[in-house]
Amino acid sequence: MRLSIEAVLDYHMEEPVDVLLTIEAAPLPDQIIIEDSLTVEGSGPLRTVAGEDDIGRRTWMHAEGSWRATYRGVFDVTRDVPALETLKVAHRRDLPAEVIPYLWPSRYCESDQFGTFAEREFGEYEGGEKVQAIADWIYEHTDYIRGSSDSTTTAKDTFVERQGVCRDFAHLMATLSRASGIPARVVSAYAWQLDPPDFHAVVEVYLEKGWHLVDATRLAPVEGLVRMAVGRDALDIAFMTVFGGCQLIEQRVSVERLD
Repeated sequence: MRLSIEAVLDYHMEEPVDVLLTIEAAPLPDQIIIEDSLTVEGSGPLRTVAGEDDIGRRTWMHAEGSWRATYRGVFDVTRDVPALETLKVAHRRDLPAEVIPYLWPSRYCESDQFGTFAEREFGEYEGGEKVQAIADWIYEHTDYIRGSSDSTTTAKDTFVERQGVCRDFAHLMATLSRASGIPARVVSAYAWQLDPPDFHAVVEVYLEKGWHLVDATRLAPVEGLVRMAVGRDALDIAFMTVFGGCQLIEQRVSVERLD
């Protein structure tokens, strides 16, 4: 499918600050960039750096006062989405070097504290069946409630409270997958059919034949996701990190299908 994307961030910087922006879609084999552009008003010189695992890129800038970033692009998404249940586990000893860190806990994904629960709840499953069982469990036991969490909420908090937003679902999905011995990384994406439109967080798990997208919220089809960044948790995939104070004026995201 061909998707048109627009993201607008309008902020007022309360003092001179450094900003790290990650809103550009990544060029990947299953999401081809037809055209895209990033324009920024109210900042100093821009400097780009590679994202985690060399997927996408981040942009450094220095901003003061009124600041506005606009990203627009058109993408062809040609993603083969096999049924998770048909996929086998990738043995640890065969994992590529760059995949190994996604077996480990991170700040927001305390997978080392969920081993007993994961074995009791999902131990009867293997490979993709286990991943699907985890995603189903999260969907059935967690309520999606806007504003129910904040930047300090971890997977453990979400597990206890049984509510959250997309980043919380993604953290819990990655945590339970890692606790089950399956590498998982958190992904920021633009999402077709997400209502209301916004930046979205999902997960990729590593099974046979590579990384596979999973959205435990079921709010958007994985066939219509356009990935921006990947990482251990939300710290690595934040669409904007401001090293100082700022005030939100406007933020909007639009994803439309063109074909």
